[in-house]
Amino acid sequence: MFLDKVSAFSSRFSFNALRWRAFMPLMFFSLLSACSGIPPLQRNDDQALLLDTGKTVSSKSYKVKGKTYSPMQSAFGYKAQGLASWYGAESGNFTANGDRFNPRGMTAAHKTLPIPSKVRVTNLRNGRSVDVVINDRGPFKANRLIDLSQGAAEQIGMRGLAEVTVEYLGS
Repeated sequence: MFLDKVSAFSSRFSFNALRWRAFMPLMFFSLLSACSGIPPLQRNDDQALLLDTGKTVSSKSYKVKGKTYSPMQSAFGYKAQGLASWYGAESGNFTANGDRFNPRGMTAAHKTLPIPSKVRVTNLRNGRSVDVVINDRGPFKANRLIDLSQGAAEQIGMRGLAEVTVEYLGS
């Protein structure tokens, strides 16, 4: 009778030990993968976040429609006034830095500002401003300074085109 209890205990113990050995690696890799994710960031709806994604965008000159553009090495002190437009139909396309374009995001396209960089765009008609991340190239239409995502354009009350100032905040 005592031997029956010992053998039953040892068979249960070996089964539990086997189950524990199988469970531990699974738990370890689950925790490891949770640590490798990017933590969620809190942001104000009218502010853009400049994330260090490790992606670098070439600062080499490029040509569009026969015109050559040379991206700035540094935009320190940059401030310009000009015409802004917005875009949103390109949802899902890739931006110059390799991300998918999000029309609701706080992003913009500029021909020569470094990618990524953060700028403040102010609508001169109503004084409203929004901070956006430059993550794409453009606009490539005459007399356009910057192309805002639809979400950023809505933040500054922009419909169609608007006269704006663009001020570099950092990269």
